[in-house]
This record gives sequence, structure tokens and C-alpha cells, in this order.
Amino acid sequence: MKILDEFKTFAMKGNMVDMAVGIIIGAAFGKIVASIVNDILMPPIGLLLGGVNFTDLKVVMKAATETAPAVTWNYGNFIQVTIDFLIIALSVFLLIKAMNAAKRKEEAAPPAPPAPTKDQALLTEIRDLLKK
Repeated sequence: MKILDEFKTFAMKGNMVDMAVGIIIGAAFGKIVASIVNDILMPPIGLLLGGVNFTDLKVVMKAATETAPAVTWNYGNFIQVTIDFLIIALSVFLLIKAMNAAKRKEEAAPPAPPAPTKDQALLTEIRDLLKK
């Protein structure tokens, strides 16, 4: 019962909702990056390399038979997924770097001193009169 109560407490925290939103947005972002890599970046790279489509690169380890499909080592797909990961990692790094830079600018700007209250203004005036 204690584990169930702990999970309920964890699930009801605001951080859980934030994390769920982050995961959903991250999944959508991953699809966008995969599309950029597959549809925008890889065709020109494949063309430069002589019309190579990375996802088609594979080594046949065992030929297909009538009862079993071929056993292949799909290293081209691995190259494709690695490029996807590197682009996502770079994008996240740049986003976090920009957020940290913005945060530093906020911290660097000192807060403006509050305006003096009526009492403080009156006391300052009295002090100035006494100095004379």
C-alpha cells in the first residue's frame, strides 16, 4: 500500500505534468528532426556519395530462403539514426545554451532600488534641513 501512496503523491506533483508535456513535445521534435535528416539532409549527402541511400546499406549475413527471410546487418540504418541523434543533441545543446545565456542576463541586471516612501522622503528632507 505504501508504494501505491508514494506513486500517487509523485503522479500528482506539478513536475509530473511538466515532464509529460516535455516528453510529448520531445517526441514530436524527434519526428521533425528525423524528417529533416531523412528528407532534407540525407538525399544531397547520398547524391554527393554517388546516389547512396543510407537506409539501404546492409550486409547480407544469410540469404533468404523459401521459409525464412534474409538475415541482414543494417549498418546504413544505424548511420541514419546516429545522424538523427547528433542533430537532436546539437539542437538541445543550443537551446539550453540560449536559455542559460538569457538566465545569466536576468541575474546580471541588478534590481532597481525601490522608490522612497513618503516617510523616507520626509525624513530625508528633515535631515537635509538639519545639516544647514
